[in-house]
Amino acid sequence: MKHVSILVVKDAILSSLDAPKQLFTKVNEFLVHMGRDPGFHVQLVGITKKTMINDNTYIVQCDELMTNIKYTDLIIIPMLCGDFHHAVEANKAFVPWIISQHAKNNAEIASLCSGSFVLASTGLLDGKKCAIHWGAAEDFKKMFPLVKAISDKVINYERGIYTSGGYYSYLNLLLCLIEKYTGREMSVFVSKMFEIQIERKSQAPFTIFAGQKNHDDEPIKLVQEFIENNFQDKISIDQLTAMACLSRRNFERRFKKATSNTVIEYTQRVKIEAVKKGLETGRKTIVDLMYDVGYSDMKTFRSTFRKITGLSPLEYRKRYSYN
Repeated sequence: MKHVSILVVKDAILSSLDAPKQLFTKVNEFLVHMGRDPGFHVQLVGITKKTMINDNTYIVQCDELMTNIKYTDLIIIPMLCGDFHHAVEANKAFVPWIISQHAKNNAEIASLCSGSFVLASTGLLDGKKCAIHWGAAEDFKKMFPLVKAISDKVINYERGIYTSGGYYSYLNLLLCLIEKYTGREMSVFVSKMFEIQIERKSQAPFTIFAGQKNHDDEPIKLVQEFIENNFQDKISIDQLTAMACLSRRNFERRFKKATSNTVIEYTQRVKIEAVKKGLETGRKTIVDLMYDVGYSDMKTFRSTFRKITGLSPLEYRKRYSYN
């Protein structure tokens, strides 16, 4: 039987504590009904017996104190609310225990969405990839520059550590863990019982590109704003380097460092975001929208759209149109 420790961290979001406990507990019931032994011993584990969570909205009664857990197989770190810097500081008492369980007992760790901020504070993600919600990616990169944040994947696994991006994408991560420990048949059954869409791998269809301006490079910000206001026109790199008063090499290096995109990638994302809004709210044809943002070749446009969103323009309109 696998011991599962769900950490009751301060600033946790209640649903991300309750969901793993409910799912793993139900799996035990399903296993017993099938004539098999229960697969999990699930506990809410805290620093103190009672912990305030959700901006002090709820009090959670822990099953066990962290100091009493000498061995666990799986540590689950729930989602966080509020300021991430504050959450990391408020939960630093968990850090030595998490590190010790992973190092000495080979405990696996699963962080649910923004729980990765607490996980990253342990240093266990340094040099590794971490799936993170696209909306929190820039804050994460600034706080943990040694971690490679990826905002396009729903789940990432690397050397005993699972991370998930997107608020309720953690349900897909929990299904992944259920499959690992109890088999594919059970994970499919749970997905049907709880109506969780299985095998969802990409955050791309959900991403809203708002420009990456969470940096202090003012010449680059000026260029970003120019691109966003003139994306319909043909913009050359020479035009942008002159605007920033930088050499081309220096400009391209600084732009990539500030935005995590090349100039071409950034311009493509701005154009595609404009098309997405048109598909959601307007009645223009896909061809008209393509021309509006400066594309003239349908094959190139469709390829770029799918690369960024994971969907074709028509699939996107069918899924998200509300006009």
